[in-house]
Parts: sequence; structure tokens; C-alpha cells
Amino acid sequence: MSTELRPQPRPGVMDIAAYVPGKSHAPAGVAKVHKLSSNENPLGPSPKAVAAAKAAAEKLALYPDGPATRLREAIASVHGLNPANIMAFNGSDEAIALIARTYVGAGDEGIYCEHGFLAYPIYIRATGATPVIASETAERADVDAILAAVNGKTRIVFLANPNNPTGTYLPFEEVRRLHAGLPGNVILVIDAAYAEFVRRNDYEAGVELVAGADNVVMTRTFSKVYGLGGARIGWIYAPAHMIEALERVRDPFNVNSLAIEAGIAAMLDREHVERSVSHNEEWLRWTAGALEKLGLRVTPSVANFILIHFPEGGRHSAAAADDWLAARGYLLRRVAAYGFPDALRMTIGTEEANRGVVDALSEFLKA
Repeated sequence: MSTELRPQPRPGVMDIAAYVPGKSHAPAGVAKVHKLSSNENPLGPSPKAVAAAKAAAEKLALYPDGPATRLREAIASVHGLNPANIMAFNGSDEAIALIARTYVGAGDEGIYCEHGFLAYPIYIRATGATPVIASETAERADVDAILAAVNGKTRIVFLANPNNPTGTYLPFEEVRRLHAGLPGNVILVIDAAYAEFVRRNDYEAGVELVAGADNVVMTRTFSKVYGLGGARIGWIYAPAHMIEALERVRDPFNVNSLAIEAGIAAMLDREHVERSVSHNEEWLRWTAGALEKLGLRVTPSVANFILIHFPEGGRHSAAAADDWLAARGYLLRRVAAYGFPDALRMTIGTEEANRGVVDALSEFLKA
């Protein structure tokens, strides 16, 4: 049958490079696998969240609460926010995509950073707009480069803070300077997926900026510190006028019942959150230090992962290291698509996993 007689995607869709997640499977024959490719919580979810999801499974015949009212109230109670300015989503990815779809269109432009999350240009292109890359300095977002990229066509700026895959962050005064330089009709999306892990006095996730502005939205996720990646829950904090617009185009019942109940329990279990953050703080420092002692450069990170740099090409390249580690059950993330062909991103895992990667790379570099 002629391709002219079948449905065709609108122009630009087939130019989008599909997002490729971190790998989940080791080569055949590997006895034990440590998945360190997707920045998941090595301690898993709160047992209270698991119990809540199991209890919710008894009522799967019933539709979930569309506005996710109790989940929004739980988030608000923990963070001291107005629940009316909170909106829940099927993962923060859905939130980011819906913001782009609502405020960006054909002929517009959206800005993201050089080593930013690969989904940003996908969401920009999906609206018919053009993605614009702002260069980074020392593997960190550069406010001046972002502002220099702004023009009359700019409608949205995506800033991951901390950034993935580098783990670097912008101090809040720099984020404020970025916002101050943007026109009022340009939305600043602060993607704070890893905010809970940051322990720096000059960092702020974006709540204060949202509260005093009409063009800023903060996105958050339950997939990282809360260990609920499989449940797909995200949320935003945004001005009332943006919540009103997004509610008009949000999919009905976009957050399922199991996710809502697990999310409430996870949000309220602060002890589990603190255990997760403390574990990450200890092993982030240990793992980065141990790898640097092997002669590898590690980008300083404030998140729950590190970016490990390898010599360009040759037998000790990032690709060779990735194959070596995978054969031993350690799955890391290749990040060539992010502009780092000579690096691997490693999630901070259990003590066993972290020590195992260091030992395996020590053998690799001597091989």
C-alpha cells in the first residue's frame, strides 16, 4: 500500500529522536545485577508506601480522585504550601510535557541547557516549536548564555536544578538573576527532581520564586528520593493562573489510585526520606573520592548520581568501561547523547554496589 494513503505524522514529528532510558539488563549469564543507570533509590520505597498501594489495589474497580486532593494536601503539609497551587501528574515528565503543550506552539522557541535532560527538546519539538541550546560553563548552567539566547520567539526556558547528568547546580541568587532577565511572557520551568538530596546553603528548589512571580513553575517527582519511579507520580507548584490553564487540558484521572495512596504515605514518612538522603550523602562522598583515587575525573555532584570521565578512546574508554562493568553485573548509563561521549553516569547505590563498581573499575584500569 502506498504510504500516501495512510495517516502521516504532522511535520517535525519524525525528526524527534526518541528518548532512550538507562539499560535494565546485563549480558546473559550474569548472576547478580546492580542497576545504577536510572537514579533510583537503592533503599527502595517506604514500606508504608508499599502497604498503602497494596490496600488501594482492593479498590481497582473505582476511578481515582481526579484532582488527587489528598495527595496535594499531603505535599502542601510537608512543604508549607497552598494546595491550590499544587497539581499532580503521572510523573513530572507529564507535567513538563503539558506545560510545553499549553504555552508553546509552532514558530516559538524553547531554551534548554547544553547538557540538560534529553526530554526537553523532545517536548519542545512536539509542540512544533524550535529547541535552542544554551552553552554551559564548567558543566554547569550559564545564566548569561541562557539570557543571550532569549529573543522575541522565546516562550519557555527549562532549567534542571540540580542538573542531570552532571549533578551540578545553580545557587539561588543565580536563578533569581536568570528570572529577572526574562521577559514576563517567558515561562521559567525549574525542574527540581533531585532537590531533596541537595545539602547546600545557597540552594533553593524554587518555591520562593514561584510564590512571587507569574511566570515560574517548579516541577518535582516521587521517582527519586521517594523510590516510586514505577508508580509515576510528579507534581508542580505554580501560580494560580497557570494551574487554571493546565487543569483545562490535563487528562482526566491522570494519577492512578495506587500512585496517589503510595505517594501520600511516602510523602509523610519523613524518616524514610532522611535515611535515603543520609545514605546518599555518605556514599556520594565515598564513591566520588574512591574513583578519583583511581585517577578518574568525577564532576562534583549534589544529587544521587555522579558523572565519571574516562580517557578518550583506547582500551580505557567509557564504552569499554561500560561493557566491562555490565559483564560483572553493574549497569551504568552511557551519556554520549548528553554531550559526554567519554563519561558514564552512575547512580549512588547500596554499599555493595558502590564498592563493587570501584573494585571493578580498579581492575579495568589495570587490565
